[in-house]
Amino acid sequence: MSVSPKVLIVGTTSDYIDWIRHSCPDRALFLTEPAVRRQAQEPCPSPAEEILCDLSDYDQAKQLLERHLLEEKLQLGGIVSFDCESMELAAVLAQQYGLPYPSVQAVQNCRDKHLSKTLWQRQGLHTPRNRLVRSAKAAANFFLELGVACVLKPLSGSGSELIFRCDSARDCEQSFLKIQSGLQQRRAQRLYRPFSADDSAILAEECVNGFEYSCDFVIEDGRVEVIRLTRKILSPGKPFGTALGYYLPASLPAEIDERDLLRTLYRSAAALGLDRALCMLDFMVCKSRIVLLELAPRPGGDCLPFLLRRSRGLDILKLFLDFSQRRSLRLNHSPDSRAFIGLRLHARQSGILKKIDAHRVQQDARVHEIHLIRKAGHSIKLPPDDYDSWLMGHIIFEPDAVGEAALQCRELLEKLVLEID
Repeated sequence: MSVSPKVLIVGTTSDYIDWIRHSCPDRALFLTEPAVRRQAQEPCPSPAEEILCDLSDYDQAKQLLERHLLEEKLQLGGIVSFDCESMELAAVLAQQYGLPYPSVQAVQNCRDKHLSKTLWQRQGLHTPRNRLVRSAKAAANFFLELGVACVLKPLSGSGSELIFRCDSARDCEQSFLKIQSGLQQRRAQRLYRPFSADDSAILAEECVNGFEYSCDFVIEDGRVEVIRLTRKILSPGKPFGTALGYYLPASLPAEIDERDLLRTLYRSAAALGLDRALCMLDFMVCKSRIVLLELAPRPGGDCLPFLLRRSRGLDILKLFLDFSQRRSLRLNHSPDSRAFIGLRLHARQSGILKKIDAHRVQQDARVHEIHLIRKAGHSIKLPPDDYDSWLMGHIIFEPDAVGEAALQCRELLEKLVLEID
């Protein structure tokens, strides 16, 4: 009996693996870091479904994959990566097996935040004024030249990790040193390794004021189609740039029509060398124009897949697999969609989690789904020491028609019981 070609999933998390195994049974082959499997709480895939290897060793990954395909008599019909640090390996393997995927250079263009902005600027696209800085003094000088607040960040990274807003030259000097120290502590992490080994370059950029959005879209055959557009609800009390939640569906200011958005999405991807990809773009709307922040050839993660599944009945993980195999996409657009919010849950202090109780949250009529990822005994460190362990999970809820979204988020957070020693 012939076996259908598999989609190779390069380097994802155990919860995504479990999700895909249930939503797309027998369609995927997982290439997974051993540490992910050791720490997983979900059931382990069969040996035929998963290859464990060091994903920083490309030669080993190639050899183990080739051997596995021969032994299991499997073929590949697509390839995807949900993790930024695994996209380059996915591009290398895609080239080897003749599978559709962005090129290695396009992936590098996306992952390097300074290079992305340079390529966008060359095409006349709006992005914050920026500069590479290699010393605390250079960072301070950038601020003095701008004359306004600026942001310092690593060349590569995820979310708000090691990102600092600076309102003075002194802030810049201190933040530069914090990022340097943070990168040194993370030098073994694949997410940062290629960008921290050779020099001390850090990206300094103008702090743009406005509303922040996140968008998933498909670029293919010279056209663009939006999958989802969400507005970020930022948390004033958390590290700079931390998303408290995501509001779906989002509406852009009246001055920016759909054609403006589609044109910008297409040009933003094409400038980075992407002509066929499923992309995530973060951008600001400032003074009636779209200002690009960063783009990756993958769908948005965190609570966004859960938000899409609950509010639109759209499985973005399955959609990515379908796209990799050139299957027709069903985006489930609905003009009268209700509003939903994906609310992220963060610990307020470091320590050992003693108790987490969402019973009062569950009783709230607005709440549709609660996803807790921590249990008693979990060790918590707050940023900038750790940007993962303080995340407790998320809530998907339908906000009231009256009442500001951020205020409703805070109301629900007050109902969550977190006891930390």
